[in-house]
Amino acid sequence: MTYDLRSMLPEELTALLREHGQPAYRAGQLFSWLHHRQARSYEEMTDLPAALRQTLAGSMPLTTVRMIDRQISRDGTEKYLFAMPDDRLVESVLMRYRFGNSVCISSQVGCRMGCTFCASTLDGLERNLLPSEMLEQIYEIHRTTGEPVKHVVVMGTGEPMDNYDNLVRFLRLLTHEKGMGLSRRAVTVSTCGLPEGIRALAEEGLPVNLALSLHAPEDELRRRLMPIARRYTLAEVIDACRYYYTQTGRQITFEYALIRDVNDRPQDVENLSRLAGPLDAHINLIPVNPVRERGYREPGGAEVQAFKNKLEKKGIHVSIRRVMGRDIDGACGQLRHRRLHDTNQ
Repeated sequence: MTYDLRSMLPEELTALLREHGQPAYRAGQLFSWLHHRQARSYEEMTDLPAALRQTLAGSMPLTTVRMIDRQISRDGTEKYLFAMPDDRLVESVLMRYRFGNSVCISSQVGCRMGCTFCASTLDGLERNLLPSEMLEQIYEIHRTTGEPVKHVVVMGTGEPMDNYDNLVRFLRLLTHEKGMGLSRRAVTVSTCGLPEGIRALAEEGLPVNLALSLHAPEDELRRRLMPIARRYTLAEVIDACRYYYTQTGRQITFEYALIRDVNDRPQDVENLSRLAGPLDAHINLIPVNPVRERGYREPGGAEVQAFKNKLEKKGIHVSIRRVMGRDIDGACGQLRHRRLHDTNQ
């Protein structure tokens, strides 16, 4: 049997090493090497017996990723192209803010949600990522830059709730006090709106931040932009968000890709405020980023600010997302497609 040690919780490592005649404290040492020190090989684990390291290396190879490319934007944002152990490719982004470095990771190879303004979904879904493969995106960026990661957003390629079990295990490992120990308040999971997943996550005892990719404040328009809306109504999605807010106490964020002459109309302000107000949700406006296959246009800066002002007059919490990494296709909605097609040519 093949074990993915970097996806195992401490109690699972304890049971596994006990089968190999090892005392319980060895599991703690191993877990620390895997997640606190973020070792790439057993050779680095110098406080483990050589015989144990040899046994583990022979039967339980560590899950690691390979950096294929690293692009640096004019604004300092970095985009990484990583190869998984089976050579499938994903992208991750490092963003530097005054409050610390934030890493945006992918949760799947590809995506099957089909959002019409997003490049990541153009080729469909290839497979889910393992918890270890999600963690390794963060660890490899840390190894490469030597800079601490203060925030993690699961907002890259893929729909996290479509990979639910692996997502939850990833969150438990990422926030474990004996591993990287990231605060749950420093983790955000973004979803296009799968109510069952939102409700289930609310009951996991993992009060991370939840961001809903809303992008349209009424059902007809949302169905045009996001195929998932043909399966779930806005009422169902908002009700699940309300449940998450009630269970965790974490403010919900509505991600809203602002598209010229599509969802930036006066009635969109009215409908959006009616959704956000009762939930006390925060709205993050994202001027839509260019994707050559899509053809959507972003509003001008003055129009974006005017849209924000109208929402604020209705008492809604609003921010405009700072555009980062657009020149390297590292901004929201741009990940994966173009770079991978260029790689395969």
